[in-house]
Amino acid sequence: MKALSKSINAGRLNDNLQSLAEIGKIGSTGVSRLAHSPEDKQAVLHVKKYMDGIGLHTTIDHFGNLIGRMDGLANDAPALVIGSHIDSQPYGGRYDGALGVMGALEVLESFYEDKIIPEIPIILIAFADEEGSRFNKGLFGVRGILDKLEEGELDRQDKTGMTRREALIEFGADPSKFTECLIDTSKIAAFLELHIEQGPVLEAKDEPIGIVTGISGPLWMTVEMEGLAGHAGSVPMSMRQDALVGAAKVIVKLNELAQEIPEAPTVSTVGSLQVFPDSRNIIPEKVTFTVDLRDIDENRRDKIEKVLRQYIDEIAEEHGLTYKISEDTRNEPRFCNENIMQIMREESSEMGLTPPELMSGPFHDSLQMSYVCDYGMIFVRSKDGISHNPKEYSSPEDIALGAELLYKTVFRMACQK
Repeated sequence: MKALSKSINAGRLNDNLQSLAEIGKIGSTGVSRLAHSPEDKQAVLHVKKYMDGIGLHTTIDHFGNLIGRMDGLANDAPALVIGSHIDSQPYGGRYDGALGVMGALEVLESFYEDKIIPEIPIILIAFADEEGSRFNKGLFGVRGILDKLEEGELDRQDKTGMTRREALIEFGADPSKFTECLIDTSKIAAFLELHIEQGPVLEAKDEPIGIVTGISGPLWMTVEMEGLAGHAGSVPMSMRQDALVGAAKVIVKLNELAQEIPEAPTVSTVGSLQVFPDSRNIIPEKVTFTVDLRDIDENRRDKIEKVLRQYIDEIAEEHGLTYKISEDTRNEPRFCNENIMQIMREESSEMGLTPPELMSGPFHDSLQMSYVCDYGMIFVRSKDGISHNPKEYSSPEDIALGAELLYKTVFRMACQK
């Protein structure tokens, strides 16, 4: 099949993104669509209408994934899977994840308009709960269909005390039917994901799009440090078992460890912290905080973890504290397929572009898909490198170039023998 010169419909794609952003809208530009929430369900049904409108065979599975299939000429052949997610952070933006779903939908709508029947099937998936912000464990939908859920995941609670099991049932799913929704990984040819960069590299290089080389391995932990509450006015400083002071020292140390090698892409974050009993004039008795540590070099990341754990032990002893550390997520770095990257290079050149090649610090649904098939990712420039924030922005012009490269890559991989 001869390659087409037709681009995607940039105006339609931008309109579709803005329409989706109305669901769960906060402020003038923000979005809050937590996993399995009413807003999430509304967004899933909204995107499903688009899928139905271009003739995709659509389902919403019991993990909460929205799946649309475009048949191919060799319909029994392994399928090319494309997509991302439409759930968001509680204080998120319009483009994170949504671009990958709506951009992939635009590719298939362009095929539909031009009556292109791919050689192999193409499956578009809006994966459930990529973010992990509600139940502190991300990539739920993609891990679900790959049969990689961990024990106790359905019992995880959000900040209101609702379990994931309860949230899924409220969403309309049936966790007892998970096994019916598992995907046959032998039927997956490869996975492609379009995503905003969520960082400042492309903007610094004045480039609209980039080709991703790999994804850093994320390590998520939850640390609980416990001391003894007391009156803030009567307990001498030398006799205190202040859990917050101990936690503060650990948090500062984590920040220092991540910066010990200036040229390394190591990043660390403590993004959530709870203090008990949380009163102005009571010495904090218990502090719980999260650790997010990422690096493209797994050995370097794990060495930092070892040092951090030893430091926590030392601080606990110094301040008379006890502590518990639970591991929430641990993944190794995963590298993109060279053949897919080469297709992207060639198609970019045809577009008159020379995209930089860069690693991804954030994890994506691609991370889990990489364990069962080859994968490739395209990044779109983020203004000021901002993401997970209502100020998140990528221009329609940059988005159009990213979606066009996705179109051309999908065409090469699914429409040419």
